[in-house]
Amino acid sequence: MNIGFIGLGIMGKPMAKNLLKNGNAVMVNDINAAAVAELVQAGAASGASPQAVAIESDVIITMLPNNAIVRNVILGEDGIAQGARAGSVVVDMSSTSPVVAKEIAACLRELGIAMLDAPVSGGEPKAIDGTLSIMAGGDEDVFERVKPVLASMGKDIVRVGDNGSGATAKLANQIIVNVNIAAMSEALVLAAKAGIDIEKMYRAIRGGLAGSAVLDAKVPMIMERNFKAGGRIDINLKDLSNVMETAEALEVHLPLTKHVRHIFETLKEAGKQANDHCGIVEYYEQLAGTEVHGSR
Repeated sequence: MNIGFIGLGIMGKPMAKNLLKNGNAVMVNDINAAAVAELVQAGAASGASPQAVAIESDVIITMLPNNAIVRNVILGEDGIAQGARAGSVVVDMSSTSPVVAKEIAACLRELGIAMLDAPVSGGEPKAIDGTLSIMAGGDEDVFERVKPVLASMGKDIVRVGDNGSGATAKLANQIIVNVNIAAMSEALVLAAKAGIDIEKMYRAIRGGLAGSAVLDAKVPMIMERNFKAGGRIDINLKDLSNVMETAEALEVHLPLTKHVRHIFETLKEAGKQANDHCGIVEYYEQLAGTEVHGSR
């Protein structure tokens, strides 16, 4: 099976590498020439455009920053839809809104091209080791056909429902992750202000109900003052904006999510948009006049 992969960012690059490691023929495309060259060095072919990639591929995967870029890469000039043949499958693994996912799926369906919206969770570490959680929306037969491809990149791979369902599940995931990080940050800042040993506190609570994958992934980063992005603030701000737009359409009130989105907006205005989302802690640190560190 020939696989196209478009979007070689923080997540996409290791995902494409894992496809290669599992013996797949992969053609890549990205505006970042250095990322393309790195994948070519690893054994991939290079496509000049999304259209060129689609012409050579049975399954075309996209991993892109936002709704507008996804729509353009799939449906725009020199886009995937211009080159993909009937019977091929587009798998959008970006974090898009359910509305956009359904819209693109409908347009592709008219051309005889199937689509899954299949966003991921787990951040850069799980993208690297190939154990991402993948939540898919689309026809069951299409999902079963491409599941072996998804298994090269993920561990927990679940079809949630029809088109748009994967995107909706990702929105729910992003609420849980980012509100969790905000709550964790409040707790760490309180403890730091009280003067207790943060590392010992972390060891004390991680085995109880407060323990979580988020706690284990992000507390060590904060204690080391390491805000190198596995999940960028601006990308998560985009995700929470998608959440709020969807919530408004459904007439659902999400006060915690709304506040965390405000925190991300504040951090972006402060020039911290490229930091990891555990940088939420810096918002609380500024309010409290303290800083969280590990044992020194």
